[in-house]
Amino acid sequence: MAFINPRMLIGVLALPRYLADYWRYKVNAMSSGTQLRFVDTYPCLADRLSHTPFDAHYFYQASWLARKIADEKPVQHTDIGSSVLVVGVLSGFVDTIFVDYRPLQATLPRLKSSAGDITGLPFESGTQSSLSCLHVIEHIGLGRYGDPLDPLGSSKAATELQRVMTPGGSLYLSTPVGKERTCFNAHRIFSPSTICKLFSELQLVSFSCVNDSGQFIEDIPGEMAAEYLYGCGMFHFRKPGTGENGHQQLAKTNG
Repeated sequence: MAFINPRMLIGVLALPRYLADYWRYKVNAMSSGTQLRFVDTYPCLADRLSHTPFDAHYFYQASWLARKIADEKPVQHTDIGSSVLVVGVLSGFVDTIFVDYRPLQATLPRLKSSAGDITGLPFESGTQSSLSCLHVIEHIGLGRYGDPLDPLGSSKAATELQRVMTPGGSLYLSTPVGKERTCFNAHRIFSPSTICKLFSELQLVSFSCVNDSGQFIEDIPGEMAAEYLYGCGMFHFRKPGTGENGHQQLAKTNG
C-alpha cells in the first residue's frame, strides 16, 4: 500500500463519470460543428475538488523564505537544492546562485545554476552571506536522488553549510520535524533540538513550522513541534562574528 498513489485510485473511481461527460460533450460538439477525436482526449480525473489543493510544507516554506529574503535584502543569495520554483521566484528580485546534485538546465536573468554536492560545496569557507536549503538535508545519504548512501549524510551536509557561511550571514533551513525516524529511501524526520545540535556553530534567530494539520505557525518555541508525526520546521540561523557564542538553546527562541 505504501507504493500506491491515492490520486490514481481517485482517477479510477472517476472514470465512469469521465466517459459519460465525454460522450455528452461530443454530442454537443457535433451539433455545433466541432469534431472531437478520442485519440486527442487528455483525462484529468482527480482535479474536481472543492478547494485548490497544495502541499502545505512547500507552499508555506516558499512564502516564509521569500519574506525573509525580502526583509534582509541581500545583494546575492545562494540556494542549495531547494524547489526550483522557489529559486525561479527568488531570482526575480535578488541575484541567485542555485546549486543542486542534479543541475538545473534552465536560463533566467539573475539566476546562475551549477552542479554541486551538499557534502562538498563548491565555495570557499566563509563566503556565503545569505544561504537557503529547504526540504533537502533530510534526504542526504539515503540514495533517493542518486547520491551515495551514508547514514551520516545529514550531519555532513550541516557541517558544510556552516563552513561556507560568512560571520553575520543567515541560513534559512527547512526539514521535516517531529518524532525522529528514518524513512528509507525517502527522508528523515528530526526533532527540532537535533537540528539545533547539528548546527551548533550558529545562533537560532527564529523557528516557524507547519503542523500535522497543515497549519503554518510562525515564531514559536521549537519544542512545541517535537511530538509531530510529520511537520515542517523552518529555522532561521545566523552565524556569529568572531568571539561570539554560536550555540543557542531551542527553548530560548522567543526569549
